[in-house]
Parts: sequence; structure tokens; C-alpha cells
Amino acid sequence: MADEVVKKVRTRHFQNAKANGIKITGLTSYDQLTAAIFDRAGIDFLLVGDSAGNNVFGFDTTLPVTVDQLIPLTRAVAGAVKRAFVVADMPFGSYETSPDEALHTAFRFMKETGAHAVKLEGGVRSSEQIRRIVSAGIPVMAHIGFTPQSEHQLGGHVIQGRGERIEQLVADAHAVEQAGAFAVVLEMVPAEAAKRVTAELGIPTISVGAGPHTDGQLLVWTDWAGLTTGRIPKFVKQYANLAQVLGDAAKVWTEDVASGVYPGPEHSYDD
Repeated sequence: MADEVVKKVRTRHFQNAKANGIKITGLTSYDQLTAAIFDRAGIDFLLVGDSAGNNVFGFDTTLPVTVDQLIPLTRAVAGAVKRAFVVADMPFGSYETSPDEALHTAFRFMKETGAHAVKLEGGVRSSEQIRRIVSAGIPVMAHIGFTPQSEHQLGGHVIQGRGERIEQLVADAHAVEQAGAFAVVLEMVPAEAAKRVTAELGIPTISVGAGPHTDGQLLVWTDWAGLTTGRIPKFVKQYANLAQVLGDAAKVWTEDVASGVYPGPEHSYDD
């Protein structure tokens, strides 16, 4: 929404962006330092994702992440922004049992963190949960396609919506829109499938590896900034190499301490 003059991003700005062909930008964030930086840079929304499982807590998957772990991270992000819209991710096991459970979790995030919306995975299967949360006045960002919390059922990181499975993707998209979601994340689906969904929906679509035809783009910030090492998803473009920058800085500092260069007189207090 860089072309719009927006003092604080609201759900209506997502809708206006879609109507006017203005691309929406989103990044994950898990702390007040990155949140403030991304906010000043004009990123439209920040997702406090359950990807914190991999990027903060060191888990192999997002599945172990709990509500109690995400609440302080979300509070830190929400407290650091002035413009960006903050979305709290509802982790695995916090909404699937019933719409009432989903609403209880959403209440906790809204009351305890200052977030502006919640996100949950699933299309048709989560439509009643979305409807229940929205009916209580809480905005919901939906998430369909590849849903990381269901990776074992899906057989790993497998592209969704190919061939005949596109009809299920479309059905999921319509289900979350009808349930009241203000936007929907499409993760790891073919670009043409995402293009069809975007054309059919009245709400904005946000791509995570779903090509260029959606209404917005979202990336995990540690992937995007080159802090993540190892295998990087095909859809990620790295805009920096923070792993290299921080590694080099740590080596130089270690050498400076060992040689006595640091601390120098300029880093010491006078009597």
C-alpha cells in the first residue's frame, strides 16, 4: 500500500488495496526491534507466525508452538509499531476442536497482546471457527494451500492446488471468504491457480510462494534477510545476507578482544 497515504493500516485498507490494484506487503516478525524497523520501512502488515517455532525456539516444525509462547512475542511486535497491521498466528491445537475453542484463543491474543487480527489455517474445515471469531468482532486472516500445521497429513512440503486439486483450493478460498475472513494467505500453490482464486474472490489474496498474481506478498523475514541458513524455499528472494554480516562482525570482535584493540580509550570512562 505504499502509494496510499495511510496513518495506520486497517482491514479496510486491505480491501481498498485490492480494489485499486495496490500490492500489499507483509513480513513475519517476532520481536520489537525488527517490528519497529519493518514498520518504519512501510511494510503493511506483520505476522507473528508460528514459524517462531523454527526461528525463535529452535523446533524442527511449527507443531510444538503454544499460545503461551506466541503471546509475549506478539505483545512485543504490537507494542513496537505505529502503522503496520499486526496479525497473531493461532498455533496448532488452539482452534481445531471447536469454534468456541477458536474464539477463546482469539480472545486471548486480542486481550493480552494488542494484535489487530488473528490467522488460522484451513479452508472448509476451519470455516465455522472463522465465522465464530468474526461474529465476535475479531478480524481473521485465513490460510489455505500448503498449511504447515498439517504437513504430516499433506506428506511434507508439497505444492497444493495442482491438477484436479485446484477445485479443492477454490472451494477452500470461497469457504473462508463466506465465513468472513478479511484476507487469505495462499501458500505454495501454482501461480495460475492463485491467479484464478484471486480473480474469483472479493477479499485480498496474500502469496507465500503462490506467484505474482495475488494481491500481496508475505515472507518469513529470516529467509528474506538471509539470516536462515541451509535450504531456502524456491519462492524466497533474499534481500540481504545477515548471516554473513553477523558472522563477520562476530569474528572481527573476537579478534579485537583477543588482540586488545577492543576496548580502546574511546570505549572507556575517565576517572
